[in-house]
Amino acid sequence: MLKAFIFDMDGVIIDSEPLHYEVDIETMNYFGHVIEHEQLDKYVGMTNPEMWKSIRVEYQVMQSVEEIIEYQLARKISGLRLLDIEPIEGIRELIQNIKNRELLVGIASSSPRIFIEEVVSKFGIAEHFDCIVSGEEVAKGKPAPDVYLEAALQLGVEPQDCLVLEDSRNGIIAAKAAGMGCIGYVNLNSGNQDLSQADEVVKKISDIKLENWV
Repeated sequence: MLKAFIFDMDGVIIDSEPLHYEVDIETMNYFGHVIEHEQLDKYVGMTNPEMWKSIRVEYQVMQSVEEIIEYQLARKISGLRLLDIEPIEGIRELIQNIKNRELLVGIASSSPRIFIEEVVSKFGIAEHFDCIVSGEEVAKGKPAPDVYLEAALQLGVEPQDCLVLEDSRNGIIAAKAAGMGCIGYVNLNSGNQDLSQADEVVKKISDIKLENWV
């Protein structure tokens, strides 16, 4: 029985992946390395520490993960604040539909909590969420299921009673590993993502029919 709807955030609530790609490429340039857009696709959905730990080894970056993230996160937050942007089309209506059905609503994002809070504050939607969990607050980020299991725990529901909206391969793997239903959203700005493990794939948020999941 569907009791809760859990959103990923980047690429689902906000079309922020272009900002992430741009800043991540700029960050690598700042530290003297070149990384291509396509080489970042596999990291979509992962936490900053896990992504930069891997990149740091692969590209032999001398700076620490902490130094890299400090620069990167400051650039992302300043960039977000300058963006003239609304939630992805259909998100406000979907949230209202979820609330009308008296379902619990959560966010389980790989982004740092400070970035998540900046986004929901910018859009004026913070009050709609019964829990917010960052992948940096659990033992393992996506594609491990930890962030989704923690969201279910905070919402007080069983994982099998949750439905997730995701745009990345790593996120879908995490949701399914948690035992949750998962809708894959095709966001072309999220790079080349394999959404085949989702229970359903949509190209528009308005195509999500909650009545099919109740």
